[in-house]
Amino acid sequence: MSQRRFNELRGEDVVYAVQRQARTFLPSADYCPLCPTRPGHPPTEIPFPSFEIVVFDNLFPTFEAPQGAAEVVVYTDDHYGSFATLAPERAEALMWVWRQRYEELAARADIEYVLIFENRGVEVGTTLHHPHGQIYGFPFEPPVIALERAADARLGGCATCTLLERELASAERVVHENDAVVAYVPFAARWPYETHVVLREHRASLSECTADELERLSSALQHVTRGFDRLFGRPFPYIMVLHQAPSDGGRAGHLHVEFYPPLRTADKLKYLAGCEQGAGTFIMDVLPEASANALRGAIANGS
Repeated sequence: MSQRRFNELRGEDVVYAVQRQARTFLPSADYCPLCPTRPGHPPTEIPFPSFEIVVFDNLFPTFEAPQGAAEVVVYTDDHYGSFATLAPERAEALMWVWRQRYEELAARADIEYVLIFENRGVEVGTTLHHPHGQIYGFPFEPPVIALERAADARLGGCATCTLLERELASAERVVHENDAVVAYVPFAARWPYETHVVLREHRASLSECTADELERLSSALQHVTRGFDRLFGRPFPYIMVLHQAPSDGGRAGHLHVEFYPPLRTADKLKYLAGCEQGAGTFIMDVLPEASANALRGAIANGS
């Protein structure tokens, strides 16, 4: 069971999940626990010879009942695939899986916030190459969500709606858009190619999205991730996080997806060093407008 402590100086919770030290670390494809279990091969966590999308409890959980949850979502049985290379109908199906898991976990009394995310690439700390994401049911409100609520109060309404309006008015940092979704590099991006993918209409969570909006969201996410891979001609590492309403349903929220890619060039990483870690102030080497122009071109080249 994880242990939670409060860091008084920073005013935030820290979770100690020491059991995760023993989790599987970058196994070869022959011993991947997220691949199907096939005749003549070692058994995996998924006892089927093939599958489409699978969700199961994380064997090395950060949170677990009765104090939260931790799940793994495997996107495909293709070990060498990625979110970007999923067939469009599979990517759309994943949106419905995310929605179902959000609704079920958010209904639990021990969960205050449902965080859906993907870590892609060793550069961001992934321990399994097989394309997958994770879902955490937090037994408390994470600090970033509290900051978003503070932004709502500061801007006198939904901060995400306000920022989207600003980005559309400028259009300088918009990298992709469709009828329901806009993707842009934010004005004050903290990562060289940070990208936000936002629903045009105010939707508090996946639960409020129409079927068409879920399809358009999956399409936009694939355009962005394919653009990332084309940008430097290599598999592009990133952290992808869904931001939506807390599970109590009583607080505002606006569904959007944030990407935090650590690459600043094809072979250089953006590290969080002294100023970022010690002072909490990000220092950037490239302007968001330049990043947006490069990423917009990479996305357009695949359309």
